[in-house]
Amino acid sequence: MDGIRIPADVAEEAGVPDDLDSGRLGPYRFPSPDRRRIGARVYLAAGLLAVFGALANLGAGLWVVAIGLLALAYVHYSTAWPLAIGQERALDMAAALTPFPVGHASAALGFVGGRSRPVWNLVLYSAENPPRFRALVRIDAVSGRRIDEVYTEQLEQPA
Repeated sequence: MDGIRIPADVAEEAGVPDDLDSGRLGPYRFPSPDRRRIGARVYLAAGLLAVFGALANLGAGLWVVAIGLLALAYVHYSTAWPLAIGQERALDMAAALTPFPVGHASAALGFVGGRSRPVWNLVLYSAENPPRFRALVRIDAVSGRRIDEVYTEQLEQPA
């Protein structure tokens, strides 16, 4: 099986955005977490409207709404990290850190900490067929620094 495949008509009916459609031809680019700033601006605008409404005595409950919306705006803005290191660059950096020639590799973006800092989790296999070694490399997607020591292990060979 070559990954999850969704028929084009189902994806279109479900409204899957082009940047999340895995069936699209060409290289896949992970959407940057800094898109969260769009939501932060919407929550900020709505929160300010609620503050003005509360100041105009349109209801005491608007203060609760305003505080909630402004808190959401802060959370969205503080977690909107720019994705400075793309998948291809992260794979190149990880390959340079492994002690063996790399064959197949896989990258997945994860998020760590309370502010959801993006981290590339990369699994790399040696170039032999079948691969003899596997490595896990974690790279900060904002700064490009290696997070942990490179974990390598020797794979069992079929008899």
